Amino acid sequence: MLLLPAAALCCLCSALVSMAAELIQDDLSLTRRVGEAVSFSCGGTHQCYSDAYWYQKKDTETFRVILGINRSNGALDKSYNHTQEDDFSAVNKKNGWELQIKRVKDSHSATYYCSCLVWVSGSGLHTADGVFVSVCFTVWYIFGSGTKLFVTDKQVVQPVVSVYPAASRAQLEEKSSLLCVASAMFPPLVQISWKRQNGSDSLEDVNPADVKQQELRESGCSASILTISQRENSTYKYHCSVQHQGGTVNAQTGTEVTVPTTSSPPEREPTDMSFQSQCKVKLLTLLYTVLILKSLVYCCGLSLLRIFRNNKPSIH
Repeated sequence: MLLLPAAALCCLCSALVSMAAELIQDDLSLTRRVGEAVSFSCGGTHQCYSDAYWYQKKDTETFRVILGINRSNGALDKSYNHTQEDDFSAVNKKNGWELQIKRVKDSHSATYYCSCLVWVSGSGLHTADGVFVSVCFTVWYIFGSGTKLFVTDKQVVQPVVSVYPAASRAQLEEKSSLLCVASAMFPPLVQISWKRQNGSDSLEDVNPADVKQQELRESGCSASILTISQRENSTYKYHCSVQHQGGTVNAQTGTEVTVPTTSSPPEREPTDMSFQSQCKVKLLTLLYTVLILKSLVYCCGLSLLRIFRNNKPSIH
C-alpha cells in the first residue's frame, strides 16, 4: 500500500520535469511582402519523441494543425486537412528542419507555433526485501512561444527605449520602481528584460520575480515595471534591454538607484488642503445643515398639526 503513493510521486515528478521543458522560437515576429519566402525555426526538438507539429493561430480563429515534419528526413505529414496545407513545406537549415512558405500571401498573416511529444520515464523504488522497480511513462505536448508573421510593405522600425523612475505605492512599502517604455516600433512585438550593474562589475540578470510587466499595445508601446526591494544596501545601475525583430535595443543610460538600509517607514510631509477640497467640505457642511433644518421644520409642522387636531371641538 505504501508503494502506490511513491509510484504516483515518481510519475508526478516526471510530469513536472516535462512541463518545465519547452521549445525555443527565437523570432518574436517576422515581416514579409506578398510573394516573398519565409521560414520559421524551432529549437530544442532534440528532446522530442515524435515529429515536430506546426500550428497556425489567426487573430479571429482557434489553433489549427498545419502539418507534421519528420525530424530526421523532413518528410511531411499532411493528414490534418488544413485549407492552406499545400502552401507549406519543410526546409533543412543549420538548426534543423523549419516550416517554410515559398510564396507568402496576405492570408498567411498569423502566429505559428511548433510543438512535439515528450516521453518521460522514471523508476527506482527500494524495499526492505530487495529492489522493487516502479516504471512510470508519461507523454506530454510541449510548445514554443510562437512567431507572428506580418504580411506588409512596411519597413521594420526599431523601438525607442527610455527608462524612468516610476511613482507608486511601492515607495510606502520600502520599494522603488523603474519604468521601461519601448515605443514607435514596427512590428509592435517586443520582449523586455532587465539587467543591473554594481559599480564596475559586469552586468547581471535581475530576478524575474521582481519584474511586473504590462503591455500597452493600444497606445503603440510596451512597458515593463521593475520593482526594486530596498533590503539591499548598495547602489545599482539598472539597464533595460528590448528584443525586437530589428535587433536588441538598450536604454542609452542606466538609471542609478540608491537603496537605503533603514527599515523605518518614510515620513509624510504635511500638505495644505487645496482650494477645491475646501469647497467640497463647505458644500457638504451646508448640505447637512439644510437637511437638519428641513427635519426640524417637518417635526414642528407635525407637532402643530397634532395640537390643532386635539383642540378641535367634537360634534355630537
